[in-house]
Amino acid sequence: ALTLTDKEYQVMRNASFAILREIGVDTGGSNVQFAINPKNGRMIVIEMNPRVSRSSALASKATGYPIAKVATLLAVGFSLDEIKNDITGTPASFEPVIDYIVTKIPRFTFEKFPGANTTLGTAMKSVGEVMAIGRTFKESIQKALCSLERSLSGFDRVKFEDRNDLVFKIRNANEKRLLYIAQAFREGFSVEELHELCKIDPWFLTQIKEIVDFEEQIDMDILNNKALLRKAKTMGFSDKMIALLVNLKDNLELSQNDIYYARMKQKIIAEFSEVDTCAGEFEALTPYL
Repeated sequence: ALTLTDKEYQVMRNASFAILREIGVDTGGSNVQFAINPKNGRMIVIEMNPRVSRSSALASKATGYPIAKVATLLAVGFSLDEIKNDITGTPASFEPVIDYIVTKIPRFTFEKFPGANTTLGTAMKSVGEVMAIGRTFKESIQKALCSLERSLSGFDRVKFEDRNDLVFKIRNANEKRLLYIAQAFREGFSVEELHELCKIDPWFLTQIKEIVDFEEQIDMDILNNKALLRKAKTMGFSDKMIALLVNLKDNLELSQNDIYYARMKQKIIAEFSEVDTCAGEFEALTPYL
Protein backbone atom coordinates (compact mmCIF):
# COMPACT_ATOMS: atom_id res chain seq x y z
CA ALA A 1 0.00 0.00 0.00
CA LEU A 2 1.59 3.23 -1.16
CA THR A 3 0.12 5.52 1.50
CA LEU A 4 0.61 3.35 4.59
CA THR A 5 3.18 4.42 7.15
CA ASP A 6 5.65 1.87 8.48
CA LYS A 7 3.99 2.14 11.90
CA GLU A 8 0.55 1.34 10.44
CA TYR A 9 2.02 -1.61 8.57
CA GLN A 10 3.63 -3.02 11.71
CA VAL A 11 0.43 -2.55 13.75
CA MET A 12 -1.56 -4.50 11.15
CA ARG A 13 1.12 -7.19 10.98
CA ASN A 14 1.08 -7.69 14.75
CA ALA A 15 -2.72 -7.59 14.84
CA SER A 16 -2.89 -10.29 12.14
CA PHE A 17 -0.70 -12.63 14.20
CA ALA A 18 -2.81 -11.97 17.29
CA ILE A 19 -6.05 -12.69 15.41
CA LEU A 20 -4.74 -15.97 13.99
CA ARG A 21 -3.52 -17.11 17.41
CA GLU A 22 -6.85 -16.20 19.05
CA ILE A 23 -8.87 -18.08 16.43
CA GLY A 24 -6.50 -21.02 16.58
CA VAL A 25 -5.17 -21.19 13.04
CA ASP A 26 -2.09 -23.41 13.37
CA THR A 27 -1.53 -24.37 9.73
CA GLY A 28 -2.60 -23.31 6.26
CA GLY A 29 -2.84 -19.99 4.50
CA SER A 30 -4.85 -17.17 6.04
CA ASN A 31 -5.34 -13.48 5.40
CA VAL A 32 -6.72 -10.59 7.42
CA GLN A 33 -8.02 -7.41 5.78
CA PHE A 34 -8.07 -4.04 7.51
CA ALA A 35 -9.41 -0.53 6.99
CA ILE A 36 -7.51 2.41 8.50
CA ASN A 37 -8.73 5.95 9.03
CA PRO A 38 -5.76 8.09 7.93
CA LYS A 39 -6.92 11.03 10.06
CA ASN A 40 -6.73 9.31 13.44
CA GLY A 41 -5.18 5.90 12.71
CA ARG A 42 -8.27 3.98 13.81
CA MET A 43 -8.03 0.42 12.49
CA ILE A 44 -10.94 -1.93 11.79
CA VAL A 45 -10.83 -5.57 10.73
CA ILE A 46 -12.93 -5.98 7.59
CA GLU A 47 -12.68 -9.75 7.36
CA MET A 48 -10.47 -12.71 8.14
CA ASN A 49 -10.19 -15.76 5.90
CA PRO A 50 -8.68 -18.87 7.56
CA ARG A 51 -7.92 -20.33 4.13
CA VAL A 52 -6.25 -19.59 0.85
CA SER A 53 -8.61 -17.19 -0.93
CA ARG A 54 -8.72 -14.97 -4.00
CA SER A 55 -6.78 -12.38 -2.02
CA SER A 56 -4.06 -14.98 -1.41
CA ALA A 57 -3.96 -15.79 -5.12
CA LEU A 58 -3.62 -12.10 -5.94
CA ALA A 59 -0.79 -11.67 -3.44
CA SER A 60 0.99 -14.70 -4.90
CA LYS A 61 0.64 -13.39 -8.43
CA ALA A 62 1.72 -9.90 -7.44
CA THR A 63 4.82 -10.97 -5.52
CA GLY A 64 5.70 -14.28 -7.16
CA TYR A 65 5.70 -15.92 -3.71
CA PRO A 66 3.88 -19.33 -3.77
CA ILE A 67 1.65 -18.86 -0.72
CA ALA A 68 -0.51 -21.97 -1.26
CA LYS A 69 2.49 -24.24 -1.86
CA VAL A 70 4.42 -22.95 1.15
CA ALA A 71 1.34 -23.21 3.39
CA THR A 72 0.79 -26.81 2.30
CA LEU A 73 4.38 -27.84 2.99
CA LEU A 74 4.30 -26.12 6.38
CA ALA A 75 1.10 -28.04 7.21
CA VAL A 76 2.81 -31.40 6.65
CA GLY A 77 5.77 -30.56 8.87
CA PHE A 78 8.35 -28.64 6.87
CA SER A 79 9.88 -25.47 8.27
CA LEU A 80 10.38 -22.29 6.24
CA ASP A 81 14.13 -22.77 5.98
CA GLU A 82 13.56 -26.25 4.52
CA ILE A 83 11.28 -25.00 1.75
CA LYS A 84 13.00 -23.58 -1.33
CA ASN A 85 11.63 -20.73 -3.38
CA ASP A 86 11.59 -22.18 -6.90
CA ILE A 87 12.09 -18.76 -8.46
CA THR A 88 15.19 -17.60 -6.58
CA GLY A 89 16.44 -20.84 -5.04
CA THR A 90 16.49 -19.14 -1.63
CA PRO A 91 14.67 -20.44 1.47
CA ALA A 92 10.99 -19.54 1.77
CA SER A 93 11.85 -17.63 4.95
CA PHE A 94 13.04 -14.75 2.75
CA GLU A 95 10.19 -12.23 2.49
CA PRO A 96 9.40 -11.23 -1.11
CA VAL A 97 10.62 -7.78 -2.17
CA ILE A 98 9.12 -6.02 -5.18
CA ASP A 99 10.39 -3.06 -7.16
CA TYR A 100 7.19 -2.37 -9.09
CA ILE A 101 3.61 -1.26 -8.45
CA VAL A 102 0.64 -3.63 -8.64
CA THR A 103 -2.86 -2.19 -9.17
CA LYS A 104 -6.08 -4.17 -8.82
CA ILE A 105 -9.37 -2.86 -10.22
CA PRO A 106 -12.71 -4.71 -9.84
CA ARG A 107 -14.77 -5.63 -12.89
CA PHE A 108 -18.50 -4.85 -12.83
CA THR A 109 -21.22 -5.96 -15.26
CA PHE A 110 -24.30 -4.07 -14.08
CA GLU A 111 -25.67 -4.14 -17.64
CA LYS A 112 -26.40 -7.84 -17.11
CA PHE A 113 -28.50 -7.10 -14.04
CA PRO A 114 -31.27 -4.64 -15.01
CA GLY A 115 -32.60 -2.75 -12.03
CA ALA A 116 -29.57 -3.48 -9.85
CA ASN A 117 -28.37 -0.72 -7.54
CA THR A 118 -25.09 0.46 -9.07
CA THR A 119 -23.97 2.41 -5.99
CA LEU A 120 -21.01 0.66 -4.40
CA GLY A 121 -20.87 -0.04 -0.68
CA THR A 122 -19.88 -2.82 1.69
CA ALA A 123 -21.63 -5.53 -0.34
CA MET A 124 -19.55 -7.22 -3.03
CA LYS A 125 -20.89 -6.43 -6.50
CA SER A 126 -17.89 -7.12 -8.73
CA VAL A 127 -17.79 -10.23 -10.90
CA GLY A 128 -14.02 -10.31 -11.23
CA GLU A 129 -10.91 -8.18 -11.16
CA VAL A 130 -7.84 -7.26 -13.15
CA MET A 131 -4.27 -6.87 -11.97
CA ALA A 132 -1.65 -4.74 -13.69
CA ILE A 133 2.05 -4.32 -12.98
CA GLY A 134 4.06 -1.20 -13.77
CA ARG A 135 7.15 0.67 -12.67
CA THR A 136 4.99 3.55 -11.43
CA PHE A 137 1.45 3.95 -10.18
CA LYS A 138 0.55 5.99 -13.26
CA GLU A 139 1.65 3.20 -15.59
CA SER A 140 0.06 0.49 -13.49
CA ILE A 141 -3.39 2.06 -13.13
CA GLN A 142 -3.66 2.96 -16.82
CA LYS A 143 -2.69 -0.59 -17.80
CA ALA A 144 -5.32 -1.91 -15.38
CA LEU A 145 -8.04 0.29 -16.90
CA CYS A 146 -7.17 -0.97 -20.38
CA SER A 147 -7.34 -4.57 -19.12
CA LEU A 148 -10.93 -4.35 -17.85
CA GLU A 149 -12.38 -5.34 -21.25
CA ARG A 150 -14.69 -2.32 -21.08
CA SER A 151 -13.28 -0.79 -24.29
CA LEU A 152 -11.30 1.71 -22.23
CA SER A 153 -8.08 3.25 -23.52
CA GLY A 154 -7.12 4.64 -20.11
CA PHE A 155 -8.83 7.55 -18.35
CA ASP A 156 -11.40 8.00 -21.11
CA ARG A 157 -13.67 11.02 -21.11
CA VAL A 158 -17.14 10.46 -19.64
CA LYS A 159 -20.36 12.41 -20.08
CA PHE A 160 -22.20 14.27 -17.34
CA GLU A 161 -25.11 16.71 -17.28
CA ASP A 162 -23.66 19.59 -15.27
CA ARG A 163 -21.29 20.32 -12.39
CA ASN A 164 -23.80 19.15 -9.79
CA ASP A 165 -24.22 15.84 -11.62
CA LEU A 166 -20.44 15.38 -11.75
CA VAL A 167 -20.16 16.11 -8.02
CA PHE A 168 -22.91 13.57 -7.30
CA LYS A 169 -21.16 10.87 -9.33
CA ILE A 170 -17.87 11.50 -7.51
CA ARG A 171 -19.42 11.71 -4.05
CA ASN A 172 -21.31 8.42 -4.49
CA ALA A 173 -19.09 5.43 -5.27
CA ASN A 174 -19.83 3.78 -8.62
CA GLU A 175 -18.00 1.68 -11.19
CA LYS A 176 -16.91 4.75 -13.22
CA ARG A 177 -15.78 6.84 -10.28
CA LEU A 178 -12.12 6.89 -11.35
CA LEU A 179 -13.13 8.17 -14.78
CA TYR A 180 -15.35 10.86 -13.25
CA ILE A 181 -12.47 11.96 -11.02
CA ALA A 182 -10.21 12.34 -14.06
CA GLN A 183 -13.00 14.22 -15.83
CA ALA A 184 -13.35 16.54 -12.84
CA PHE A 185 -9.68 17.47 -13.12
CA ARG A 186 -10.28 18.34 -16.78
CA GLU A 187 -13.14 20.58 -15.62
CA GLY A 188 -10.88 22.48 -13.24
CA PHE A 189 -11.45 20.76 -9.89
CA SER A 190 -8.54 20.80 -7.45
CA VAL A 191 -7.10 17.88 -5.50
CA GLU A 192 -8.45 19.38 -2.27
CA GLU A 193 -11.99 19.72 -3.68
CA LEU A 194 -12.07 16.13 -4.89
CA HIS A 195 -10.61 14.83 -1.63
CA GLU A 196 -13.50 16.47 0.24
CA LEU A 197 -15.97 14.82 -2.14
CA CYS A 198 -14.64 11.26 -2.35
CA LYS A 199 -12.20 11.01 0.62
CA ILE A 200 -9.64 9.22 -1.57
CA ASP A 201 -6.11 9.85 -0.34
CA PRO A 202 -4.67 13.05 -1.91
CA TRP A 203 -1.61 11.11 -3.09
CA PHE A 204 -3.70 9.01 -5.47
CA LEU A 205 -5.70 12.04 -6.61
CA THR A 206 -2.45 13.88 -7.36
CA GLN A 207 -1.24 10.96 -9.47
CA ILE A 208 -4.45 11.03 -11.53
CA LYS A 209 -4.23 14.81 -11.89
CA GLU A 210 -0.68 14.53 -13.23
CA ILE A 211 -1.90 12.04 -15.83
CA VAL A 212 -4.68 14.43 -16.88
CA ASP A 213 -2.30 17.41 -16.92
CA PHE A 214 0.09 15.51 -19.20
CA GLU A 215 -2.72 15.04 -21.73
CA GLU A 216 -2.33 18.73 -22.61
CA GLN A 217 1.17 18.02 -23.94
CA ILE A 218 0.01 15.36 -26.38
CA ASP A 219 -0.58 16.65 -29.89
CA MET A 220 0.58 15.95 -33.45
CA ASP A 221 4.17 16.85 -32.52
CA ILE A 222 4.44 13.76 -30.32
CA LEU A 223 4.86 11.61 -33.43
CA ASN A 224 8.27 13.20 -34.00
CA ASN A 225 9.20 13.95 -30.39
CA LYS A 226 10.92 10.85 -29.05
CA ALA A 227 11.35 12.16 -25.50
CA LEU A 228 7.69 13.16 -25.19
CA LEU A 229 6.43 9.90 -26.70
CA ARG A 230 8.66 7.85 -24.42
CA LYS A 231 7.42 9.78 -21.38
CA ALA A 232 3.81 9.15 -22.41
CA LYS A 233 4.47 5.43 -22.63
CA THR A 234 6.29 5.30 -19.28
CA MET A 235 3.24 6.99 -17.74
CA GLY A 236 1.06 4.20 -19.10
CA PHE A 237 -0.66 5.96 -22.00
CA SER A 238 -1.84 3.37 -24.52
CA ASP A 239 -1.28 3.88 -28.23
CA LYS A 240 -5.05 4.18 -28.64
CA MET A 241 -5.31 6.89 -25.97
CA ILE A 242 -2.44 8.85 -27.53
CA ALA A 243 -4.21 8.65 -30.91
CA LEU A 244 -7.49 9.81 -29.36
CA LEU A 245 -5.81 12.79 -27.69
CA VAL A 246 -4.01 13.80 -30.90
CA ASN A 247 -7.26 13.52 -32.87
CA LEU A 248 -9.12 15.57 -30.26
CA LYS A 249 -6.58 18.40 -30.29
CA ASP A 250 -5.62 18.50 -33.99
CA ASN A 251 -8.88 17.25 -35.54
CA LEU A 252 -7.19 14.25 -37.17
CA GLU A 253 -8.17 10.62 -37.64
CA LEU A 254 -5.12 8.74 -36.43
CA SER A 255 -5.44 5.12 -35.30
CA GLN A 256 -3.49 3.31 -32.63
CA ASN A 257 -1.52 1.66 -35.45
CA ASP A 258 -0.25 5.09 -36.51
CA ILE A 259 1.11 5.63 -33.00
CA TYR A 260 2.58 2.13 -33.00
CA TYR A 261 4.46 2.74 -36.25
CA ALA A 262 5.70 6.09 -34.94
CA ARG A 263 7.05 4.30 -31.87
CA MET A 264 8.75 1.65 -33.95
CA LYS A 265 10.33 4.34 -36.12
CA GLN A 266 11.79 5.97 -33.01
CA LYS A 267 12.70 2.60 -31.49
CA ILE A 268 10.38 2.99 -28.50
CA ILE A 269 9.60 -0.67 -27.94
CA ALA A 270 7.71 -2.27 -25.06
CA GLU A 271 9.83 -4.18 -22.57
CA PHE A 272 8.72 -7.17 -20.51
CA SER A 273 10.35 -7.43 -17.11
CA GLU A 274 10.46 -10.57 -15.02
CA VAL A 275 8.84 -10.97 -11.61
CA ASP A 276 11.60 -12.46 -9.45
CA THR A 277 10.29 -11.79 -5.87
CA CYS A 278 13.62 -10.26 -4.79
CA ALA A 279 14.00 -6.97 -6.73
CA GLY A 280 17.05 -8.38 -8.51
CA GLU A 281 18.97 -9.16 -5.31
CA PHE A 282 19.38 -12.83 -6.27
CA GLU A 283 19.61 -14.57 -9.61
CA ALA A 284 16.12 -15.71 -10.60
CA LEU A 285 15.97 -19.30 -11.82
CA THR A 286 12.36 -19.49 -13.01
CA PRO A 287 10.84 -15.98 -13.02
CA TYR A 288 7.60 -15.29 -14.85
CA LEU A 289 6.87 -12.34 -17.12
